[in-house]
Amino acid sequence: MGFTIGGIREMRSGARRRVRTTECTAVAEYTGLWGWDVVPGARAVSGQCSCGDPACPAPGAHPLSFAEPVPAGAGLDDATKAWSEYPGAALLLPVGRAFDVIEVAEAAGRRALVRLERMGLPLGPVCATPTGRARFFVAPGAAAELPQLLYRMGWDDADLDLHCLGPGTHVTAPPSDLGGLGPVRWLRPPTLDTAGAPPQARLLLGTLAYICHRTHF
Repeated sequence: MGFTIGGIREMRSGARRRVRTTECTAVAEYTGLWGWDVVPGARAVSGQCSCGDPACPAPGAHPLSFAEPVPAGAGLDDATKAWSEYPGAALLLPVGRAFDVIEVAEAAGRRALVRLERMGLPLGPVCATPTGRARFFVAPGAAAELPQLLYRMGWDDADLDLHCLGPGTHVTAPPSDLGGLGPVRWLRPPTLDTAGAPPQARLLLGTLAYICHRTHF
């Protein structure tokens, strides 16, 4: 089964060849090397979502309702077989299983990343979106803990451009594009150490909140 953009089926032999050589390799890396599930996602062209809903609230930024996830542990052959059913699909990672995500403005995220690295604090993967956001991968549970963590650190009343994504949400993974706006890219790619054991949010949150506050004002 393919998916459609404006009623035109994206299931051509050229698309199959491209998906095998690029997207399937990326999917297999996420599932087989990093141990993450990957979900086929919609794509957007000229603001129109491939799901076919003209009133889609998140064009090109949500899972395909009919697509099965590729589970963690799948190798290249399994990833290729699964992903070839959805040529052109975006790579989405489900949040709340292997990681949660703290999201800030990209400018603040880049400054915080430099400071955190200088401080020698543990870091997980970090990516940037074409919408100007930086996403820090942290240990699962951060979304539920965030209000209490900010309270303990004295940032609960601050006007911070800082959000946490948890279970039930998905993030677009490189090399896919986000809503037709451009590709998501790694600022700090995953490694064997960080993919399976991202840091606890509390280790990064103080620095992220401080930089967000400084950048905002």
